[in-house]
Amino acid sequence: MTATRKAGILLATLLVPALLYLFLRFGTQNHYVLPRYLPKIDSAKGEPLMGKVKLADGREIVDTIYNHIPPFKLIDQDGKTVDQSVVKDKIYVADFFFTRCGTICPKISSQLTRVQDIFVNNPDIVFLSHTVDPEHDRPEQLKAYARKYEAIQGRWYFLTGSKTEIYDLAMHGYYLPAVDKGVREGKPDETFIHSQKLVLVDKQGIVRGFYDGTDKEDVDRMVLEIRVLLDIYGKE
Repeated sequence: MTATRKAGILLATLLVPALLYLFLRFGTQNHYVLPRYLPKIDSAKGEPLMGKVKLADGREIVDTIYNHIPPFKLIDQDGKTVDQSVVKDKIYVADFFFTRCGTICPKISSQLTRVQDIFVNNPDIVFLSHTVDPEHDRPEQLKAYARKYEAIQGRWYFLTGSKTEIYDLAMHGYYLPAVDKGVREGKPDETFIHSQKLVLVDKQGIVRGFYDGTDKEDVDRMVLEIRVLLDIYGKE
């Protein structure tokens, strides 16, 4: 094989991927599909409820109607009342934990610290961590926990309040289990049952994903899908 031919093959090998990238990046239009979760169910038919849905551009179409995370009023780590206004026009990640948890909670919180660091310069991303042990987890306990995981004030809220409201929000808002077994002896981890899932919620309050908060790869998938949502909103 001549030197000229070798050089031509090498040049083609280098150019083809570059040209393919340029074509995909600038010559085509990307269409991202990110599912929505928790459709409302037509009780008569047992099927997803359909109705008029208003799009971001003002148009109305007939589409599946999805559950929205309901309004809430809780107390954050600074002792301030927090409601749904803190996530208005925000993409946010929600989870359920408690400060005395020694098993899955530290893993979940460490992963959320990592995600917070990835989006540290994007104020559109917010985090809500709800305690399932509100009788113990008052603002001072949540404040210490927030410091431990380097939570950014105004971006990551640790929430306590009425157990009834928190458990109702978990089960009927995010569709996640939250149970106090009533065991007052032994380890706290044997008392409270809660999900290890992280929940991604869009700016309309609709759930867009569930992820295992103890699994780095699944959390990486969430990071990717947050970027997809940011891209979608950037194009609206």
